[in-house]
Amino acid sequence: MSTAVLAARPAPRSRALAPARPADSPARTAGSLPAWARRLPAVAAAALLPWLAVLAVCHETAWVALDLGELAALLRLDALLRRRSPAAFPAACAVAVLLTGDALADVGTAGHGLPLLAAVVMAGCVELPLAAVCLALGRCSAARA
Repeated sequence: MSTAVLAARPAPRSRALAPARPADSPARTAGSLPAWARRLPAVAAAALLPWLAVLAVCHETAWVALDLGELAALLRLDALLRRRSPAAFPAACAVAVLLTGDALADVGTAGHGLPLLAAVVMAGCVELPLAAVCLALGRCSAARA
């Protein structure tokens, strides 16, 4: 058996270090999102309320339960993002899973024709992009922690 000794070499410094920006700096970095994106979970939760009323009137109990779960997860994510909590990333993952599952269930259970088109449009224009933004928010929050 042979042994080898590895010597750690310091990395060459090719650039001078830039001064650090404070955490509350309005300037955006490459990995940050615009300020409006941080408010998106709360806006989406508020937008779900009228839809929940429509589903409740139509006696769609299973969809009401799923959307209530989404509402609670979005509000929790918003609260964690406001506190800049490291727990925002798992919450963002939960929101993304709920939204993706909702999109898949909508498309999978839609009838032919217009209902299927409406489900695909909602999935592609609302639910899946919102899931992606929530994941990005969670990732940015985890990077700051």
